[in-house]
Amino acid sequence: MKKYKSIILYIIFGVATTLVNVIAYYLCAQIGHISVVPSTLIAWLISVIFAYITNKIWVFESKTKKLDEIIKEIASFFSCRILTGILDVLMMYIFVDQLHLNDMFMKIVSNGIVIVLNYVASKLLVFKKKD
Repeated sequence: MKKYKSIILYIIFGVATTLVNVIAYYLCAQIGHISVVPSTLIAWLISVIFAYITNKIWVFESKTKKLDEIIKEIASFFSCRILTGILDVLMMYIFVDQLHLNDMFMKIVSNGIVIVLNYVASKLLVFKKKD
C-alpha cells in the first residue's frame, strides 16, 4: 500500500484540483460571463495554487523548510504547470472557440489529460526525493 500511496493521494487530490478548476471555470464563464480563455486562465491559477499546497503537504510530503528551497520548489512547480496550462488553454480554444464543442465537457477532458502530465512532472521534476 505504501508503494502506491502517492499515486492514490494524487488521484484524490487530482480529482479535488479538477473540481476546483471546473468550478472556478464555471463561475467565471457561466455565472460571470467571462469568455473561455480568460475563464480558463483564472481557473488555472486558482487550481495550481490549490494543487501546490496539497501536493507539497500530502501527496509528495515535501520537507523543504528553507526559503530558497521553497522558492525553487514553487518555481519548478509553476513552470511545469505553465506548460500544461498552455495545453489546457489551447485545447479549450481549439475545441470550444473554434470547433464549438461543449465547454464543460471539454474542460473535464482537458483536465484529465493535464492531471496525468502534471503527476509525471511533479514526481520526476518538482518533488523528487533526495537521496
